[in-house]
Amino acid sequence: MKVIGAGLPRTGTLTQKIVLEMLGFGPCYHMVNVLQNLDLVKLWHDALEGNPDWDKIFEGHESTVDWPGGFFWRELMDRYPDAKVLLSVRDPEKWERSMRDTVWACYYGDSLIYHLSMATYDVDPPWKHFIDTMTQLLWKGPGTVQNSETSQGMIDSMNRFNEEVKATVPSDRLLVWDVTEGWDPLCEFLGVECPSDPMPHVNDSATFVDRIVEMSQAKIGGWYERKKAAAEPAPAQAGAH
Repeated sequence: MKVIGAGLPRTGTLTQKIVLEMLGFGPCYHMVNVLQNLDLVKLWHDALEGNPDWDKIFEGHESTVDWPGGFFWRELMDRYPDAKVLLSVRDPEKWERSMRDTVWACYYGDSLIYHLSMATYDVDPPWKHFIDTMTQLLWKGPGTVQNSETSQGMIDSMNRFNEEVKATVPSDRLLVWDVTEGWDPLCEFLGVECPSDPMPHVNDSATFVDRIVEMSQAKIGGWYERKKAAAEPAPAQAGAH
């Protein structure tokens, strides 16, 4: 592990994943890894319970950004003492709106992705395990973003989190970075040359919503087909009376 992303979700973390892989620090672990393979949730649940297997979780990866890895930035700093720490930041008000319209909306509120997410929660045990575990990493219990019911409460949580990271990580291991700053500060921090191509910027709000909608449709549809098949009478055997 060479780079530990401590920035909160919705701070350009998908752009960071792409950029770090372009710079040779990949593969980069991201929430998309978990969404694509919900069996991985068990490893993160074990970490939340105090029994992490970091080498197994990050096997084959050289960096991590976004949640769930960012929640454990302290533990990862200790486990990988030579790794740099990247704290991605964003305008607090823009971050709050983005967070509320995407990640938060899967757990709370009155939106399409909330209702689809909760319907999936009721019929798909792996998704239920994912939601329950990520609730503890984000919103409840030890979760980072407390008081998310109000805009100011969410912003205050972001500010507290960022200040804690900045106050804890040694300055020579830490870069506080907004993706709009471009290549220069990141490449200088990582000790690599800047690419000649412009830095990519991925606006993945629509992608996030599409991913949840498509996943929910597939899982709910599969559940319904299995339920319908189980209710159908078995075909009569030839010669039966």
